[in-house]
Amino acid sequence: MVSRSGWLGAALFVLSGSAVQAQASGPKFINPPGLTRPTGYTHVVVSADGRTAYIAGQVAFDSLGKVVGTGDFQAQADQVFANLRRALESVGASFGDVMKTTTFVTDPKNIPALRDTRARYFDSQHPPANTLIPVAALARPDLLLEIEAVVDLPSGR
Repeated sequence: MVSRSGWLGAALFVLSGSAVQAQASGPKFINPPGLTRPTGYTHVVVSADGRTAYIAGQVAFDSLGKVVGTGDFQAQADQVFANLRRALESVGASFGDVMKTTTFVTDPKNIPALRDTRARYFDSQHPPANTLIPVAALARPDLLLEIEAVVDLPSGR
């Protein structure tokens, strides 16, 4: 036989679990102004708990989807970092909040220029973890660089 206090405790436990589930907002999907309109992906996804943001690979597209700096690695790198900044700002973050990047380059000879550009955006004493992957090509043949990021968002953002 179950006592009243046992029943009440079990009922509260079940109800509190349901209430927690009802309050979960789920992930947020953000396509910030100033970035090209994506097809089949989202530029920024914030985890349901609001602590992590995932930024899709950013390339040298302007807001209309046109390549900036065709054949010019430095111009493309500048555009990629401008796009990363827009994505970060859309969730109230900065380059200092980036924990991990994955960088794709089509020509390893551009790595020194990439390092110089990264140094302008990331703290040299505490840069994010990075994986650098040389690739034969990106989504379009005139793209030379793509960078995706994982961002740590303090609670409440």
